[in-house]
Amino acid sequence: MTMAATARPWRPKDRADTVEMERRPATPKPSDETVSRILSRLRPPSSRPRPIDWLEVHRIHARSKRMAAMDDEALAALVRAQAPELLHHGLRGAPLRIAAAGVREMTRRKMGFALHPVQTLGGLSMLRGRIIEMATGEGKTATNLIPVTVAALAGVPVHVVTVNDYLAERDSETLRPVLEAFGLTVGLIVEDTEHDDRGAIYGRDIVFATNKSFAFDYLRDRIAHGAASGALSDLIGRTLGVHAGEAGRTVSRGLGFAIVDEVDSVLIDEAQTPLIITAETDGDEEREIADAFLALAQTLRKGVDFRIEGSGRTIRLLPPADEIVDGIQPMSAELVPRAARREKLVQALSALHLYRRDEHYILREEDGETGIAIVDEFTGRVMADRQWQRGLHQMIEAKEAVDTSPARRTIAQITYQTFFNRYMWFAGMTGTAREVAAELRLAHGRAVVRLPTHRRIRRRHGITKVYGASEPRWRGVVKKVRELNARGRPVLIGVRSVEASEHIAALLREAGLDPFVLNARQDADEAAIVAEAGKAGRITVATNMAGRGTDIPVSAEIERQGGLVVILTEFHSSSRIDRQLYGRSGRQGQRGLAIAMISLEDSLFVNSVPRLTRFLRFATFGRSGRLPVWTGGLLRIVAQSSEESRARSRRFRVIRRARQLQRSLAFTPDRI
Repeated sequence: MTMAATARPWRPKDRADTVEMERRPATPKPSDETVSRILSRLRPPSSRPRPIDWLEVHRIHARSKRMAAMDDEALAALVRAQAPELLHHGLRGAPLRIAAAGVREMTRRKMGFALHPVQTLGGLSMLRGRIIEMATGEGKTATNLIPVTVAALAGVPVHVVTVNDYLAERDSETLRPVLEAFGLTVGLIVEDTEHDDRGAIYGRDIVFATNKSFAFDYLRDRIAHGAASGALSDLIGRTLGVHAGEAGRTVSRGLGFAIVDEVDSVLIDEAQTPLIITAETDGDEEREIADAFLALAQTLRKGVDFRIEGSGRTIRLLPPADEIVDGIQPMSAELVPRAARREKLVQALSALHLYRRDEHYILREEDGETGIAIVDEFTGRVMADRQWQRGLHQMIEAKEAVDTSPARRTIAQITYQTFFNRYMWFAGMTGTAREVAAELRLAHGRAVVRLPTHRRIRRRHGITKVYGASEPRWRGVVKKVRELNARGRPVLIGVRSVEASEHIAALLREAGLDPFVLNARQDADEAAIVAEAGKAGRITVATNMAGRGTDIPVSAEIERQGGLVVILTEFHSSSRIDRQLYGRSGRQGQRGLAIAMISLEDSLFVNSVPRLTRFLRFATFGRSGRLPVWTGGLLRIVAQSSEESRARSRRFRVIRRARQLQRSLAFTPDRI
């Protein structure tokens, strides 16, 4: 839903029959989905601001300057006086302009700077339920102020959604002086916040937390409400202090307005896996079963008994494996069905061939026990308290010979697509939205607005250097870093896995250099490490998007020398992730340099376009040394297009499965 539909988005026609704000889950017909897909292809996936939008910004800034003579109390009173008008007339007209101008002036007083035109326009766009693409370093945090303040003044619960606790805490503390100046209350929820304390925090006007915190609290509330939770039964239960469910009571006060920071990470990258609340089950037999199936899987032959499909993401059993499955003696009642034994064998093969230590997971010791911790392939961070489902996690633990964690059964689950579509309305911002703009419109009804930069981008992009094999590439990286370090230039090296980060760090140390490494093993210190990456002579090795959201300041002297140098060592499956790494350099109109140094042995090429990769190796006479520049661009375009298409199909399958599950389990609209 966009503001074209209504100026009062907190009053949609499909509001759920609950006390708290929430929209009913939509279950579109297949024909509706087909029409939506056709329409999404006919209209531009993203747009630029219109002249009328800039005119509105100009009027707001002019009014803001006239407010400079008012004292803080009078300014706050004027802005708060717009609340009844906003409720009556909606988010438009003079009340909106007065409120936005007041926020801009208060920002100047409390934060030492006034919102520039791009920030004001971005804030207005988000207030109207749009997703903005705003370049890295343009001040996305402060851009929150206008939409957050105006929505809170209208009495709507406001959630500011971040991708980690550090950003939630940083943003809440940064914006708190301005928000509290208008009499608004601010709450913060982090991973360690006790459940008993969350109800009071959600009662505040604006709450900062991660996407996982908001979604899991919502799921727990749905469990506490029970299957039927209409407005009348909910109100009676609250009045009497009686609620069913394990929590005994709910914490949230509804899904009003959400601003999702790094919206592409949340709605795209993390959308392939549903959020699940589980309970531990008796897993005494799990290790014995896992060991037996792993031993059997090790005897199977690749290409004869099974093959790896889908760019190295799935295992398919071939006909010769059917006899092996039939010959397996059930070790427990759950393995009596042939399909169950087949699934266990596929899991064992997946654990052996698809999931690699220091890439998909790391070994971590906690409380004297060694276990595995899943690494998010998009962020390079550890995913705390996450397990692979249906016994795969225990299978990998058996492979690594570490302590077995209890198996879990699913109590409730929800996808991010479903969760955020239940808000009255939501918006988002990111530095990389244009590649997924069509999907954001189709799956979430969100229009994408691409904002210009406040200052001209001065970052240079060097030619892509392509190597036939990995080791020549790493030697090339070391040579380049040594040259830059001798001139005092700071360097940020982006890698895709923990293993690669530690390998290049070792090579740099052998060359007499002193790199700082940031991967899943050091994720607790990521903000501090990244914030120092712009110092003279600093060498930082980081996985994927580590430190995303943390600014990398550079001195005037470093900026005169050309700024921070970013070296990308392997293309990601999505071009958005590559752009995020490049965006660490040349922020806010500063100078910078981005270089790509890749290898034909990189997993993206080997898994996605193996035939083209083999052809290029043959055509360029071998696997070592440098290859022509054109090979890198060709491989990147073909491989990333293939991977993004597959990922998009997987996300839509997740949405369809969630809808089918809802129908098959006969969930009521106010259930899960």
